[in-house]
Amino acid sequence: MAKRRLNKQQHWRIQKVQEERAKRADRKERQIDQELSAGTLGDEQQGLVIAHYGQQLEVEALEGEQRGQLIRCHARANLASLVTGDTVVWRPGAEGTGVIVARHDRRTELLRPDNYGQLKPVAANIDQILLVIAPEPEPHANLIDRYLVAAEVTGIPPVLLLNKADLAEAKSASIVGLLQGYEQLGYQVLRTSARQPEELVAQLGPWLKDRTSVFVGQSGVGKSSLIQQLMPGEDIRVGALSEGQRKGTHTTTTARLFHLPAGGRLVDSPGIREFGLWHITEDQLIDGFIDISPLVGHCRFRNCRHQGEPGCALDAAVKAGKLTSKRRASFERILSDMESQQSRGLSPRTD
Repeated sequence: MAKRRLNKQQHWRIQKVQEERAKRADRKERQIDQELSAGTLGDEQQGLVIAHYGQQLEVEALEGEQRGQLIRCHARANLASLVTGDTVVWRPGAEGTGVIVARHDRRTELLRPDNYGQLKPVAANIDQILLVIAPEPEPHANLIDRYLVAAEVTGIPPVLLLNKADLAEAKSASIVGLLQGYEQLGYQVLRTSARQPEELVAQLGPWLKDRTSVFVGQSGVGKSSLIQQLMPGEDIRVGALSEGQRKGTHTTTTARLFHLPAGGRLVDSPGIREFGLWHITEDQLIDGFIDISPLVGHCRFRNCRHQGEPGCALDAAVKAGKLTSKRRASFERILSDMESQQSRGLSPRTD
């Protein structure tokens, strides 16, 4: 795949940053070795990464006298990257600090490209992805399809959640029809409103209990407002819609895990650009369209590009009513956008 090209100055900056990080890590590692030699670190115990702050991680103790407490920890330099949702082994240190000495295997992980085009994990051990949409900013099928493809690629089940459902019914029948189309494809669709806290908890509680979930979606759809209702008392920053374009402003800056009062865990992660599709392959894109994937391989020509070639199984499915023309067009648009942006080494538009 094409990668973003870096100039000499960017390479130099990256090298300097990496050198400084290596120096800090070396100093911290020597300090940890000294603490281990002196026997000042406590016994190994299980923990859960709640958030990541620069060189430190906030870890919840899952056992022992500190069970349920949040501990600021450093990680040993030989560990792989740690993200919110990781389960780890840590040892308590002095003054409420600790050291992470091991990381358990991840069941699932969410990835996104960094500023240099490298894929980086942002959350781990997620059980379901709740794709939040709302009447404002008004959703469109191609945007939803991009999120669903990204979710399918991760192997984490997606759930469509219509927030501000009371406004949707009054504002536009097209949103109702849009969601019905996804229900017919087999996706679970939930409808709720953050303005009705009791009903919200009753509706979402069963879907969140005993699972680790993550909310994704356009800025302004009300992800943080939903969490506020699910987590009364938590300090969740909420961004208002701009009056000019009726688009949201990003508020969350780091992924953080919350325990829900009714059970389950929830990760609040940054906005729409978390799920760029530029890094996936064409085969993964096809697999992400659950109604198109079974059709591939039945075209007349084995090298069919599904772009109007004779005997294309996708065109035949549209004529037979097995595939909607809107989903067909959405697939073509995403594929074209991916090819165009990959050739330039850039991330495609997602808004």
